[in-house]
Amino acid sequence: MQKNVMKWLEQYGLDFTDTYTTSLIVILGLILLTALVIHFILHRIVLTRLERMGQQSQRLWLQVITQNKLFRRIALTIQGIIVNIQAVVWLHPGTQAGDILILCAQLWIMLYALLSLFSLLDTLLDLSHRFSFASQLPLRGIFQGVKLVAAIIIGIMMISLLIGKSPLILISGLGAMTAVLMLVFKDPILGLVAGIQLSANNMLHMGDWLEMPKYGADGAVIDIGLTTVKVKNWDNTITTIPTYALISDSFKNWRAMSESGGRRIKRSLNIDTTSVHFLSDDEHQHLMKSQLLAPYIDAKTQELTTYNSQQHTDLSSPLNGRRMTNLGTFRAYLQAYLRSHPRIRKDMTLMVRQLAPTAEGLPLEIYAFTSTTVWAEYEDIQSDIFDHSFAVIPEFGLRVHQTPTGNDMRSIGHPA
Repeated sequence: MQKNVMKWLEQYGLDFTDTYTTSLIVILGLILLTALVIHFILHRIVLTRLERMGQQSQRLWLQVITQNKLFRRIALTIQGIIVNIQAVVWLHPGTQAGDILILCAQLWIMLYALLSLFSLLDTLLDLSHRFSFASQLPLRGIFQGVKLVAAIIIGIMMISLLIGKSPLILISGLGAMTAVLMLVFKDPILGLVAGIQLSANNMLHMGDWLEMPKYGADGAVIDIGLTTVKVKNWDNTITTIPTYALISDSFKNWRAMSESGGRRIKRSLNIDTTSVHFLSDDEHQHLMKSQLLAPYIDAKTQELTTYNSQQHTDLSSPLNGRRMTNLGTFRAYLQAYLRSHPRIRKDMTLMVRQLAPTAEGLPLEIYAFTSTTVWAEYEDIQSDIFDHSFAVIPEFGLRVHQTPTGNDMRSIGHPA
């Protein structure tokens, strides 16, 4: 093509040197003009309309594509391809100007092809968040790994193009630097492997409640990346954990609790053991007024009466026979109260049990599950249950064990 331009210029009486230089300038000008026209058509007309359609469209995929600049980067890649084709067709092969222009065009194509791949991966990642089955996969870490590999490959190809050597030579030379590369890319490699293991073993999903005291993490997972996992703690701080630490160290995932629909209450009341005694007749009559306790007391009284009569027990001594205690009756009351509570799951474990006595008294533990996993609602239910439990303890003649306070000591020193 350049020879044709030179012949055309020689027809107007120009010598060879001026003809060559002028033809080169004309061709470069045509290439530049063509590039500008194509740029104007693509960016001012086509892409502007596409972006306007994306903003107004109800189609999610079109909105996401326009937001991640995928079309713009593809358009710039196409412009580089067109310039490269023009340089090959119009300029003399092997000339300095042609080689420089082709080199720049190829570098341009590689760069924007890489950026287009990045935009495509970002688009797929944004779309995956809209689907429940894909949003639980560690796609961010996998895509970041793909970006890293693609960037390395393109970087090697660009360097080989600049030095005029085959990429295979550079790749073979990198074999000697394997130890250095493993050290430099240790975290990305470990993070990629950890992300695959987390996904394959269904260990961690976006939105899971993760608790990892070693790193001070106690909150919801908001991001699973190639090298880090971000946890938004309940105090609204962000904790960053290395992805591979979730494989090498242990952590607690509360997802199963959320999926079960019930959250466990496991808390104790410390009873003063000196307040435990057999029920008197007055206490027996008083507790019979409770609608929750009346069936239990009737059944228990009949059971004890039958047993003692069969054993011919002498009930004149409290050491003989079986009797009802205020602690056992209180435990039965709490169990009946929990079974009648509308916010306690009846299909899950529900019990009130005694633990081993300690210096702090006799722990009476409530073990049950609420019908909700919402934190605030769970705390309200648990607080209501223990508010009621502390309030009714005196009705059974029991006392709560409490370490003496300064006010207790002053009362001892200055009795009323």
